[in-house]
Amino acid sequence: MTRIGVVGTPGGWSSEKLADTVGELTGQRYLIDMEKVVLDLHRGKVLYEELDLSSFDALMIKKIGARYSPDLLDRLEILRFLYENGVKMFSSPINITRVLDRLSCTVTLGLAGIPMPPTTVTEEADAALNAVREYGEAVFKPLYSSKAKGMIVIADGPEAKRQIDVFKSEHPIMYIQKRIDHQGRDLGIAFLGGEYLTTYARCGNEASWNTTTRSGGKYAPFDPPKDIITLARNAQSLFGLDFTCVDVALTEEGPVVFEVSAFGGFRGIQAARNMDVARMFVQYTLGRLGS
Repeated sequence: MTRIGVVGTPGGWSSEKLADTVGELTGQRYLIDMEKVVLDLHRGKVLYEELDLSSFDALMIKKIGARYSPDLLDRLEILRFLYENGVKMFSSPINITRVLDRLSCTVTLGLAGIPMPPTTVTEEADAALNAVREYGEAVFKPLYSSKAKGMIVIADGPEAKRQIDVFKSEHPIMYIQKRIDHQGRDLGIAFLGGEYLTTYARCGNEASWNTTTRSGGKYAPFDPPKDIITLARNAQSLFGLDFTCVDVALTEEGPVVFEVSAFGGFRGIQAARNMDVARMFVQYTLGRLGS
């Protein structure tokens, strides 16, 4: 019997959903919390409670922590030990590492010529202030975050320098993007095994600058034109993830890509499209394993 573990966060909607689906389709349910994983390098073992993870046929990585931080890169290194020793993973920890850090993802997209909002990265407060003056309004983003957590908008004006100093005190490397007019909507364009799956929109409200559900945004179906799907396909192809969503905004100047998601979201697809993407992902994994 095929033994698949789900690396995720206990209590997390998508993690629990994926683990339930694996249990339904394989007869065995394992939800692995990386906080409790032990790497015994001397014995060449990675243990979760009493489970030897090297005995699994595959691990599906849904989440490696409830909160984004550089610590997650260390957890990925533990998973890389298993991966390099033959445990199949979806997606591979090496590929996830390249998108988990917002700057790494941005540099890869930029080198490939993928259109993005004007972006400045600096440790210099004066350079950050100049960027705000040039952009008019700028979004300051932590290098490790999701769902707009920790992001702030700073507008050109008398308070800008003080706001920059406050942000810099917590985030010495400042990632700054021009705030663009996305008309209150951005897109999650999903891919499974590199193939286009579907698109949903996150529609914001007037009370917030971002469209996340944390800020009152709602999911809705959306059918993008072929050129937008092609743009998103090209963006995600740079990273080789088994399942991902590409965040795209449509502006008057043309489409821009915000990021390629390290893990992709299930809830938006289910809410907007009534598609059980967790089941599709598990079926894809079983197919890759030859089960």
